[in-house]
Amino acid sequence: MQNIKHIFKKEFKSYFISPIAYIVISVFLVIIGWLFFSTFFLERQANLTRFFSLLPVTFSFVIPAVTMRLFSEEINVGSYELLLTLPVTSRDIILGKFLAAVAFVAIMLSPTLVYAVTTSFLGELDWGPVLGGYFGALLLGATFSSIGLLASSVTRNQVIAFIIAMAVCFTMTMLMDFVLFFLPRGMVGMFQYLSANFHFQNIARGVLDSRDILYFLAMAFVALFTTNLIMQEKK
Repeated sequence: MQNIKHIFKKEFKSYFISPIAYIVISVFLVIIGWLFFSTFFLERQANLTRFFSLLPVTFSFVIPAVTMRLFSEEINVGSYELLLTLPVTSRDIILGKFLAAVAFVAIMLSPTLVYAVTTSFLGELDWGPVLGGYFGALLLGATFSSIGLLASSVTRNQVIAFIIAMAVCFTMTMLMDFVLFFLPRGMVGMFQYLSANFHFQNIARGVLDSRDILYFLAMAFVALFTTNLIMQEKK
């Protein structure tokens, strides 16, 4: 745990040393804020339903930008080989980097709590779906972070890592739902279960189903386990 803690601190601090973190957070808040409030007063409803409906697509582009450098940069400059000379395992490195990415996503989400507070002043806000939505957002962010970490481990090029992670995350959110219209009725249930957006929207409605939580945990585990196998092979 000490090794994971040290790597977590190193990676988390590195986000805020460069201007990338501030740019990503600013872009995220501007895009999600503009899309949310552009129709908020037209709907005349005191809820964050539209905000949470926008999160999966926005995360599909933002989180790959956060994770693309985690392994690609170190592999490219050769610092990963130096890291392996220390008394740490690949699992320690992967978990430390993963937790740092999830913590960054949590920091990125925290300013949006202002939306909930502002909405509560404008009407009677049901806090159940709001709390469920933020819990689901963290699960979704953790899953996408693990996918971004996996994409970063397969290439030394950060741009390629970003494109791979973005394509996978976007497929899990939008394309998977789009494909449902063209599938036979018997296959809809199976493909719907693979959709991250389907499980996230269930939680965002305030319905905590163990199947939805298990989906995100399983997807994150598979991505991290595959990342470990890839890094062991590189080692």
